[in-house]
Amino acid sequence: MTLRKTRFAPSPTGLIHIGNVRTALLSKLYGERFLLRIEDTDQERSREEFVEALMEDLRWLGLAWDEGPHSARAQPDYHQSQRGAIYDEFYLRLAEEGLAYPCFCSATELEVARKVQLAAGQPPRYSGKCGRLSKDEIAARREQGLEPTLRFRVAKDAIVEFDDLVRGPQHFASNDIGDFIIRRADGSAAFFFCNAIDDSLMGVTHVLRGDDHLSNTPRQIMILRALGLAVPHYGHTALILGDDGSPLSKRNGSRSIRELREEGYMPLAVSNMLARLGHHYDSEELLDIQALSSGFRVEHLGKSPARFDPVHLNHWQELAVRAADDEALWNWLLNDTRQRVPELRQSAFLDIVRSNCRFPLEAHQWATALFSDALERGAEVHDIATVAGEAFFQAAYDAAAAHPDNYEAFLEQLKQQSGAKGKGLFQPLRSALTGRLDGPELPKIYAIMEPHRLRMRLAEFARGAQ
Repeated sequence: MTLRKTRFAPSPTGLIHIGNVRTALLSKLYGERFLLRIEDTDQERSREEFVEALMEDLRWLGLAWDEGPHSARAQPDYHQSQRGAIYDEFYLRLAEEGLAYPCFCSATELEVARKVQLAAGQPPRYSGKCGRLSKDEIAARREQGLEPTLRFRVAKDAIVEFDDLVRGPQHFASNDIGDFIIRRADGSAAFFFCNAIDDSLMGVTHVLRGDDHLSNTPRQIMILRALGLAVPHYGHTALILGDDGSPLSKRNGSRSIRELREEGYMPLAVSNMLARLGHHYDSEELLDIQALSSGFRVEHLGKSPARFDPVHLNHWQELAVRAADDEALWNWLLNDTRQRVPELRQSAFLDIVRSNCRFPLEAHQWATALFSDALERGAEVHDIATVAGEAFFQAAYDAAAAHPDNYEAFLEQLKQQSGAKGKGLFQPLRSALTGRLDGPELPKIYAIMEPHRLRMRLAEFARGAQ
């Protein structure tokens, strides 16, 4: 039985963004074997550093590929820029069989024809006039130094049909497509030609991609059938919209995976959010890649555009931080944060991070509040200290000195000496120890702070309340 083989085929012209990675993730989850191919035929914009970056991002997300390049340097099997000889063989076959022909029409001619067709209410398509040139006419144009494109000759009055994995039965009239370019005048392969050829030659059985490629699919099917090559099953997923309902862009929330990493997002947060973007899972728990794959169903992919919601991403980020083990969480912290945390208090600090932080910067703020001598105090905290009064903080200092390692005994003595209770007890105490009115439970704060620093904070507030 043939394994279901999927692929991700990015163009290395920049850092990969949420939309690109969603395609990679869905393909990884759906496939039993996952292929990575680098489509770097755009030599002006493709960069080796972008290849390295996208592979690093995929590895960070846990999207390991079963087949594909293992370095950023071009490898003939998996970099399209190295496969020109293969495409040339198929161009020759098509031309010899009369299924492709040279086209000498200039860009200006094509644009004028397009505008005329649109003005007449017709779908813009090539007239096919160069397909009627004789051998002598073709030779004459070549002698003039004209470099032609190569067009695929589309059969007239035909219907191209396929069953889309996401959208169901699809039908395209060949007369609405017209003869299309498969090789540019500079000799480079058109995207949908080399893309289709490589999918078939590499044994890709199922292709998941955005619905902006839907119009390419009948062209690719015609090419593969004309060459007698296997045609994959195609599925076209709805595109992602931004938080304002328009196509996702940097303006409305799109970010590169590199940017998400730098902001402190965890890979499981990103993968869980993207896997559920336009796809239904029965489980609402944080799932690893294997579990996401087990629960993935192509029939659960929606046909309507999915909207990227930063709140949704932050929800999964919170779950990912809570689920991280100590080693992963420690490495996730900023270097400056790790330097602030005393070795004996690392485990207790990580426990506080899991319960109170979503990003490394938040963890750094707590490390500063808990392990630094200086403490930032806002106006609200100052007012609370004033209301509580010097006697309250002096009593807290005495209780802390008497019970440095026992929060319950400390709290009981403070209650008896100060007479404070409820909000009047806990709010000034939290303010004095952390400079904040929210955060970890007080027993955890009391246990993690070094006794001398804790007493110093209480003494400072006693003086400040005078």
